[in-house]
Amino acid sequence: MDALGSTLTATYAHPRPTPTNFLPAISTVASSYRDRFPHYNLTHTLSLPWRPSTYYKVASNLPTLGPYCTRSQKVCESTMLPFVSNRTTLFTRYTPDDWYRSNLTNYHESNTSRHNSERLRVDTSRLIQDKYQQTRKTQAGSTQNLGERVNDIGFWKSEINHELDAMIGDTNELTDVKKKLERALMETEAPLQVARECLFHREKRMGIDLVHDEVEAELLTEVDIILCCQERMKLHLDKAIAQLAANRASQHELEKDLSDKQAAYRIDDKCHNLRNTSDGVSYFRGVELVDSQVPDERAASAKLRDDIQNLLVVTANEMWNQFNKVNVSFTNRIAETADAKNKIQVHLAKTLQEIFQTEMTIESIKKAIKDKLDERTRRPNIELCRDMAQLRLVNEVYEVDDTIQTLQQRLREAEDTLQSLVHTKATLEHDLAVKANSLYIDQEKCMSMRKTFPNTLRLVGFC
Repeated sequence: MDALGSTLTATYAHPRPTPTNFLPAISTVASSYRDRFPHYNLTHTLSLPWRPSTYYKVASNLPTLGPYCTRSQKVCESTMLPFVSNRTTLFTRYTPDDWYRSNLTNYHESNTSRHNSERLRVDTSRLIQDKYQQTRKTQAGSTQNLGERVNDIGFWKSEINHELDAMIGDTNELTDVKKKLERALMETEAPLQVARECLFHREKRMGIDLVHDEVEAELLTEVDIILCCQERMKLHLDKAIAQLAANRASQHELEKDLSDKQAAYRIDDKCHNLRNTSDGVSYFRGVELVDSQVPDERAASAKLRDDIQNLLVVTANEMWNQFNKVNVSFTNRIAETADAKNKIQVHLAKTLQEIFQTEMTIESIKKAIKDKLDERTRRPNIELCRDMAQLRLVNEVYEVDDTIQTLQQRLREAEDTLQSLVHTKATLEHDLAVKANSLYIDQEKCMSMRKTFPNTLRLVGFC
């Protein structure tokens, strides 16, 4: 017991010198203490209600407290206050095993803390390296994407420039076609006015010549065709105006898009050339991309131009064909009227000749009757007697009277015929005047105006 007490006292009183390191490795400390002081189980022999039970335990195995009790009794007799009991003083102390156990616990906690700190430091360093590499990779990808974006914007800038030039060209071409259409529409007014004036002049025909003939039907058809062509031209003109407005809107959008892409090209090119060492590099939140779409009007413009060109050709052909039909009808009608006039003139000449012959016949009959009555009354004096010759002459007179009656009947018939011929002559003269008026209207009035009909080039809009 004394030897054990001496050893414990010496070990407790003279601890090992402090090493150069403030906190030695936990494994060395633990092993040294573990070898010198094996672990002993303690049992609870005394529990104080105002103290934690963890730190107040009574050792049941070696080493014993005998030496300490002897020494403590001696110390207590000389130094302890008279009002403090020896039992209380003894059980309020910690055992060396508690002291070493507390130190081991602190060493273990320190070792665990250092180990966790070292692992956290290594993990943090590894995380920093990973994030750095990831950031460099992301930055390289972003730089590559910005370079591709700059190239794409440059490509689309050239495409938009080409599209803008093409749109301006299409707009100019559509404007020219619109002007042609307007000129062609203005050119249709003259043929329409000519056709209407022809119809107006032909209303001045007289008598039987005021008929609904082929010429009038063709003129009415020509008016309808010109009006229909004008309606189609006006419809396409409205479409052209609307399409020009759409083209100008698209051109404005293209110009705006080109301006935006130029700005985007400058920004992306600047971003592409930025480096980590560049000045003014900051982080901005809430950056959004806005895409704009420009409607494509070039196809509609090209289709409308083709439609207008085709319309101009079709309407010009329709009006020109109808113009030729009307002219042919006029020519045929003029020929028919002239032939009728010539025939009337022939009949009139024959009628006049017949009237002359009838008048001559009437004069001959009258002279014959007068001669028959006057011949016998010219015998002189006594010779004017009733002899056989006279009797025979009387009989002859009766015969002459019959002849005179017959001649007078023929005279009346000749006079009636003459009256009929005179009436026919008047009718033929009137009809001749009507035909002459119709010829004047168709040939001089109408056909002279139709010489000013515009040609095909003017009808399709060319000056």
